[in-house]
Amino acid sequence: MSAIHQGRGRQQRQLRIIAGQWRGKRFRFPELDIRPTPDRVRETLFNWLQNRIEGAHCLDLYAGSGALGLEALSRGAASVVFVEHQRVAVNALRELLRDWQASGATVVRDEALHYLAAARSPGPQPDGGRGFDLVFLDPPYDSGELPAAAAALARGGLSPEARIYVEHADDELPPALPAAWHELRTGKAGEVRYHLYAAQ
Repeated sequence: MSAIHQGRGRQQRQLRIIAGQWRGKRFRFPELDIRPTPDRVRETLFNWLQNRIEGAHCLDLYAGSGALGLEALSRGAASVVFVEHQRVAVNALRELLRDWQASGATVVRDEALHYLAAARSPGPQPDGGRGFDLVFLDPPYDSGELPAAAAALARGGLSPEARIYVEHADDELPPALPAAWHELRTGKAGEVRYHLYAAQ
């Protein structure tokens, strides 16, 4: 690979935090099959959530680069559980969180559906059992896991006022989601279609 192409690869694998305590910080993610949520989409999403981030307990399922959970921590979330099955991505995320001296972050190496099924309700609930306030649900587009993950979340682990972010390819049909969830917002950027749901 030429130096020019190498430089482009490094740039393409670099993301930045948009707002909060780490505003403007940039970080790189490993050369894996990871599709981070674009800056433009993250900015829109967190504008939608701006009154719900401070003190929230979050789950970044299918974390990948960790961009969504990192943005939440930067903006004042009380905690974020990152779930990712690729060892290299997990190690990179743990190293980044150490370097940034992040508090409230837990990185779990596991398959998302296994993680959700491993306990009575998905993941640790540091707020005394109320459940996660925000969930970022962004599986690989070709995994087919979105409906199963959403159903598992709906069975337990969400706070009564939870918000769930869902992302999928624009050329796919809308995923089958729990009947109790209702859509609050939706948007499109390039080939990405994204939604914000209320759990009730």
